[in-house]
Amino acid sequence: MARKKITVTTDNSEWKAPKKRKPRKPMSDDQKVAAAERLAKARQAKLEKNPDYGQSSIHEGLRNLPDDHPLSPSKVKNWIKVQKEYASSERAAVRHNIKGAIARLANHEGYVRNMQAYFRTGAWIDIFYGEHQQNRIRNKCIALAYYWHGRQKGQPKRDIGTFYPDMGCTYTQEMFEEENEYERSRDTNIGKRNKGSVDRKGRQKSKAS
Repeated sequence: MARKKITVTTDNSEWKAPKKRKPRKPMSDDQKVAAAERLAKARQAKLEKNPDYGQSSIHEGLRNLPDDHPLSPSKVKNWIKVQKEYASSERAAVRHNIKGAIARLANHEGYVRNMQAYFRTGAWIDIFYGEHQQNRIRNKCIALAYYWHGRQKGQPKRDIGTFYPDMGCTYTQEMFEEENEYERSRDTNIGKRNKGSVDRKGRQKSKAS
């Protein structure tokens, strides 16, 4: 069976190739400064019309933080940019099977996620902060918890590195060791006073002089 001949009805006789766009010349230093100034003016104008301009993705509790605040949004945005650059370089290291690259990549990506969550929720959940995670967050106790049984019943619970308003300072490792040493010495003294034989009814016998 002979194939049916297909005839083309589309007329492309007037088609012309698009003109090639000339590459843009690189901007000079003066042009870059002028462009930055124009962009700043445009952003300021939009900010005057809409106070929430550029802050729709930032939690309301963070919008009025000054730039010198340790966790100001402007600082955190820069930290995210730096950490993403670190993560990008670590991905290349992972592809080359460099030792420790996977752990470092996970660390940078986790830090970025925590900072992005900070913008959404207004709560800093990471234990470190700073451009290179060089600072450690200090916890502050807002409500004391107490032991409800045992020899420490009624005593407040303390965590090392936490600031306690009732003490006016941070609970340190030295304070923890001093308290434990006091408890051990007290238990030792109690044990010495209670040392002696016990009769069948559980009553302690006094030693013969």
